[in-house]
Amino acid sequence: MKAIILLIFVLIFTSIAVPLTAQGQEIVSYSQVMDDGSLLVDGQKIWLYGIFIPLNDRTCRTYQIPIKCGQRALLALEFKIEPYFVHCEEKEKRQDGSITALCRVKGEDLSVWLLREGWAVALPGAPLEYTVLEKIARHNYRGIWGTVTGPP
Repeated sequence: MKAIILLIFVLIFTSIAVPLTAQGQEIVSYSQVMDDGSLLVDGQKIWLYGIFIPLNDRTCRTYQIPIKCGQRALLALEFKIEPYFVHCEEKEKRQDGSITALCRVKGEDLSVWLLREGWAVALPGAPLEYTVLEKIARHNYRGIWGTVTGPP
C-alpha cells in the first residue's frame, strides 16, 4: 500500500515539475513584421494562427484607385504591434523550424484583429469565429475586400 501511495506521489510530482513541452510554449518579446506576413519574435519566425495575410503584390481597388493591399495589411499589423511586447503561444512546429502561434498584443488576438479589419483570410480548419469575422469584413468591404484587381 505504501508503495502505491509513493508511486502516485512520484507520478504527480514529476508531472508538475516537468517544464512545458515545445507545444504550448510562450514566447514574449518585441516583434518585427516580415515581408511574407510572418513575425520575428525573439529570433523565432512565427506564423499567426488560423490566418493568411495576402502577399505584397496583391492589389485592390479603393474608390477605383488600385493600391497594394498586401503592403497595407503588413503596415497595419506593424502599427498595431510596434510599441508593445507580443505574447505568442505555440500551437504547431513547422518542418522549416518556424512555428504557428496564437499571438496577442495587450491581450488582443492579432489574428482576430486582422480578420475583423479585413487584412487577412481565415485558413481552412481555423476556428468558426475566424471564418465569421472574415465574412463580415468581406461583406463590409474592409481592408483587402475592396474590388480585387491583382493576382489572388
